[in-house]
Amino acid sequence: MNMLLTLIARPDVEEVVIDWLLGRDELSGFTGEAAWGHSRDHGQFNLVEQVTGRQRRAVFHLQIDSTQADPLIAAMRDELSGLGLRYWLVPLLDSGAIE
Repeated sequence: MNMLLTLIARPDVEEVVIDWLLGRDELSGFTGEAAWGHSRDHGQFNLVEQVTGRQRRAVFHLQIDSTQADPLIAAMRDELSGLGLRYWLVPLLDSGAIE
């Protein structure tokens, strides 16, 4: 079964995450985009972020086989610890190309 792994990263660690993902043999590619993170916990927000209630974030979407999910997340925990990444993993019902 295919899964969709979504990673959320701070902009200051975006390039580190990109380099790490590009170095993974089990990944054929991924999608990245800019996003806003919203939180009630403003402890790490600067003044402008506190007023607006949002912080910039980098989001990565990876389509992976379910057998790859646990090993990949374990590798992230080992090799990307301390970067403050967030993730979620959901079943991917369908995917394909429309050409």
